[in-house]
Amino acid sequence: MTGGSRGIGRETVSRLAADGFAVTVVYAGRTADAEAVVEEVTAKGGRAIAVQADIADEQAVVAAFERTEEEFGGVDVVVNAAGVMNPGTPLVELSLDEFDRIHRTNVRGAFVVSQQAARRVRAGGAIVNFSSSVTRLRQPGYSAYGSSKGAVETMTLILARELRGRDITVNAVAPGPTATSLFLDNNPQEAIDRLASAPPLERLGTPGDIAEVVAFLAGPARWVNGQVLYANGGIA
Repeated sequence: MTGGSRGIGRETVSRLAADGFAVTVVYAGRTADAEAVVEEVTAKGGRAIAVQADIADEQAVVAAFERTEEEFGGVDVVVNAAGVMNPGTPLVELSLDEFDRIHRTNVRGAFVVSQQAARRVRAGGAIVNFSSSVTRLRQPGYSAYGSSKGAVETMTLILARELRGRDITVNAVAPGPTATSLFLDNNPQEAIDRLASAPPLERLGTPGDIAEVVAFLAGPARWVNGQVLYANGGIA
């Protein structure tokens, strides 16, 4: 599980552990947060380890998979939730350095993780990438982030077809506005209130809402394959 130390990722780790999965929490730099997630899982009788890795670094990702295989005996589910964003900057003002930073993690990182997952996940397993409802909403200020997630969706759907005959499902989850620190800290209150009122359900999503969708794709959803599931309360 990449991006498992905070927000949606952390809630997903807890949800998968509750379903009986042993979980590797792959994190970029927040060691204390990752260790806290592991402690939370183990305190409830689950199994988890934390591994630091830059998901765009092939060797670091290989090492994370190898550590998982050594610790737990194999890989059945890979959830790639790690990502970065920089909302609010119009395309005409966005620097190429910032564009490259976003695409390095969101596109290259998704490719590296998906490639290793495709090589290692056992039959009956699942690969779950994270997209975003930005690919449908197309709000101004999200050109770099939205284009990166569009690439993730395409990559995910193609990989599902490339794994024909392997009994491995490959899907993407596309959350809408969700009450995480990433969202709340990067948006003014006016925008938060507006987005919270936009879905027919008239609220922001919660990390638990998204974790339920991931758990579905990771476990019982064996006939859902090559799909993007938009978990956004009907906003798009």
